[in-house]
Amino acid sequence: MELRKMRSCTTLLLILLLLLLLSSSITTSSSSSSSSTNPQANVESLYVGKPGSRAVLGAFDRWTAVSGLSPEQVYGVWLRVRARAIAPVLRAVVALCMVMSVMLVVEATYMSLVSLAVKLLKLRPEKKWKWEQITMDGGDLEGRGSNHPMVLIQIPMYNEIEVYKLSIGAACALTWPQDRIIIQVLDDSTDPTIKDLVELECQTWARKGINIKYVIRSDRKGFKAGALKRGMECDYAQKCDFVAIFDADFQPESDFLMRTIPFFVFNPEIALVQARMLLTSPLPDNFAVNYKMSLLTRIQKMSLDYHFKVEQESGSAIFNFFGFNGTAGVWRISAMKEVGGWKDRTTVEDMDLAVRATLKGWKFLYVGDIKVKSELPSTFKAYCRQQHRWICGAANLFKKMAYDIVIAKEVSLLKKVHMLYSFFLVRRVVAPTVCFVLYCIVLPVSVMVPEVTFPVWGVAYIPTGLTILNIIQNPRSLHLMPFWILFEGVMSMHRMKASMVGLFEIANFNEWVVTAKVGEAFKENPEVPLLEKTRSKIKDRVNLTELGFSFFLFFCASYNLAFGPASYYLNLYLQALAFFVLAFNYVGTCNCFGTCSCC
Repeated sequence: MELRKMRSCTTLLLILLLLLLLSSSITTSSSSSSSSTNPQANVESLYVGKPGSRAVLGAFDRWTAVSGLSPEQVYGVWLRVRARAIAPVLRAVVALCMVMSVMLVVEATYMSLVSLAVKLLKLRPEKKWKWEQITMDGGDLEGRGSNHPMVLIQIPMYNEIEVYKLSIGAACALTWPQDRIIIQVLDDSTDPTIKDLVELECQTWARKGINIKYVIRSDRKGFKAGALKRGMECDYAQKCDFVAIFDADFQPESDFLMRTIPFFVFNPEIALVQARMLLTSPLPDNFAVNYKMSLLTRIQKMSLDYHFKVEQESGSAIFNFFGFNGTAGVWRISAMKEVGGWKDRTTVEDMDLAVRATLKGWKFLYVGDIKVKSELPSTFKAYCRQQHRWICGAANLFKKMAYDIVIAKEVSLLKKVHMLYSFFLVRRVVAPTVCFVLYCIVLPVSVMVPEVTFPVWGVAYIPTGLTILNIIQNPRSLHLMPFWILFEGVMSMHRMKASMVGLFEIANFNEWVVTAKVGEAFKENPEVPLLEKTRSKIKDRVNLTELGFSFFLFFCASYNLAFGPASYYLNLYLQALAFFVLAFNYVGTCNCFGTCSCC
């Protein structure tokens, strides 16, 4: 009952927000058309008879005493500067944002229609591609499997004490002839205690007859890409036909290889089969992923569901191309070797490999029915670092690969346009930029510059349409949509920053930070100590950028409430509250204000 009440209340809140957004935009449009063309008359009408007018006039009086100018002269200077310098710039930015908004909504609509068609027409991968079950020799998994290709399982990890047992155990339980599979644990941990524990776990499985290898390096050159490259250089890896990659917090089902490898065997043009992250689980609680842990993880699930159901599905269905997620996927090793293997030039080595393979004519397949359990970042700072790495790396890869895509001879013109425009430009640059610039910068500032107006379709209809497209993919998360909208507003700041850092290669654009894990396994292994809390400075405990933006938006909302003709203040107050809450990390599982190792 309580859950139903919560969903009903939040659904009503969502409807109220959308109605307020529409009404405020219509009010702005009508007021701008009926107002005087005289800027001074427009501005003077803002202050006459308004609450706070005395404070404004008092400020003018104080300025007069200091500068020797009369209030009328000061006010006139401000009007001229605003009308001749500030307003034209804002109008140009608004026009650019409207163009980018159209690009974004067209792309989202196209992808949603494709994914919907795939679902309604039941275009399963088995219908498009040949797939047959690989027969076992005598049905004995313990014996030899001459019909089965050699498979390498790679598990890269770095100081991930909370989850290493889960991933290793799941990999060792995969259904495949034991003489045709090799488990490779690539441990880049810098903590000697953690390295000893991981090695001990590998030895335990080796004593059970599992062909498992423990690989370490003397340095962490290339980070994850370097570790994967080092693993492929081992002699036994040269004998393998395919490689499956799982991050340390991923747990594949036992039939994962039996369902993915046949696509490669019967379709030689396929280089990659990508599975989906399992963010819900019918299994017992101790095996379930952590998406219900907090509001933060629930919101992440909504974004990831859209990514897999819409972006990956549409890319696979139309162009046989999408970005490799870096985990829960299987690669044809011959394809990897043809394109040069792993490279550490960006923080998205997985996407880098996928783009290079596509330019050589290889095809990819996304299979949403195959799901792999995984863990989501459980703290706000961990999530921000993960998003920064993904967005920054993708933008930087766009810069590095744009020319190669243009001159590629084995890719059609339509596919080149899709890669350059849809995959890179719209999703990696336009989307984070327009969300932050328009709704967190230009719109708040415009309440103090009444010469700048917004078209209703740009600030009301387009965001409403994008919200509806997301609701269609996540109908059960309708009650969370208001929180998702506000959270995405805050995250747009981090994503835009990451996009610009990667695009223009600003300092630390290639920095790799491993996402912190909580780990369900830790609950069952209390003998493993957590890292002790450490003291940190106030800038580490509080997100000062979010705090500053909350004050900025609060000021703009208050100004709009007191003087503005448009009714943006409610939207701005809510967004200011979201920035303020996230400034103190009051989302996720950690309330230590950044003083512990998980943040």
